[in-house]
Amino acid sequence: MTILPKLVVGISGASGIIYGLRLLDYLSKLKDYETYVILSKNAVKVAVHECCSKESFVKIIKSRCRELYVSNDLDSPLSSTSFIYNFDSMTIIPCSLKTLAMIANSIQGNLLSRAALNFLRLRKPLVLVIRETPISTIDIINMFKASLSGATILPASPAFYPNPKNLSDVVDYVVGKVLDVLGIENKLYRRWGEGRTTQDKYLCVQFFGQECL
Repeated sequence: MTILPKLVVGISGASGIIYGLRLLDYLSKLKDYETYVILSKNAVKVAVHECCSKESFVKIIKSRCRELYVSNDLDSPLSSTSFIYNFDSMTIIPCSLKTLAMIANSIQGNLLSRAALNFLRLRKPLVLVIRETPISTIDIINMFKASLSGATILPASPAFYPNPKNLSDVVDYVVGKVLDVLGIENKLYRRWGEGRTTQDKYLCVQFFGQECL
């Protein structure tokens, strides 16, 4: 029997819900990963503002994962290291500053932080996709503490050298970077040195027109 790699994807209540949905969508199309999702109550609220209705949001997630848990479900098996010992990684995308603070200070008040801390206990990869600006000194300290504990801090900070044509390209750049950290092959974005964009396709042309040509 083939044992598929197991991943946990957490979606917290920060702006950038589309990043989490896109990651789930990509993983579901690979067909060789089992994905478990933890969804916070605030994530649903943000999704209604940014993406779609609550019902559609939950439907999209359920169709792209093995199991879906809500963040107040501390009875979930993901609360136990004895259940996730054979999991490969966890990503929280987007990761709110509240969730970051709970992880950095070992506050296990919900399933999202509890599961993340379990991954750190087991020295397994944990990726925190922070999507917030500006960042306070306290937030920076929390990122530092999480990083010292083994987490990878991956701000949702898209690059522009691929000359994105639309928001999908911007989202795919960030999701592609997450997949890179997880060691999952992808071609979601054009990497540095992979071909060149013709001058008439430069991003600045969209803003300044003929002045750039």
